[in-house]
Amino acid sequence: MFNIVLFEPEIPQNTGNIARTCALTETKLHLIEPLGFSIGDKAVKRAGLDYWDMVDVTAYLDFETFLEENNDPELYLLTTHGNQNYADIVFKNDDYIMFGRETAGLPKAIHARYPNKRFRIPMKNHPHARSLNLANSVNIVLYEALRQNQFFNLI
Repeated sequence: MFNIVLFEPEIPQNTGNIARTCALTETKLHLIEPLGFSIGDKAVKRAGLDYWDMVDVTAYLDFETFLEENNDPELYLLTTHGNQNYADIVFKNDDYIMFGRETAGLPKAIHARYPNKRFRIPMKNHPHARSLNLANSVNIVLYEALRQNQFFNLI
């Protein structure tokens, strides 16, 4: 099982779509607060459809609590500031794949803590486009991790 970690997600539809993907791929979802919405928010529920009861989801008060409760896990940070390609990661069962806020990404302190664990999804450099949609980014990377592991018998 893989772990998707969302650091302070802001857009309920993104988190709902990610939760739906996690439900259907048996991936654990970790949400680091504060969230830009309530888990009970209609937009989150609507985007996740009726899959929420299938999602293994845990929320944490902050990043340090997340680290403590998960025994300081091995993290792969997905960021536009990464200098390595996500396709170069050799994913293993129980890896943690972390994504930042939609508007601000991950804070500098987390970047500094994991300087060699920062990866990016290749995309055109454009002055008016910062990044891909969060839910799309999670899907791209998670499905690469699943592919590398023969989809853990999901198919």
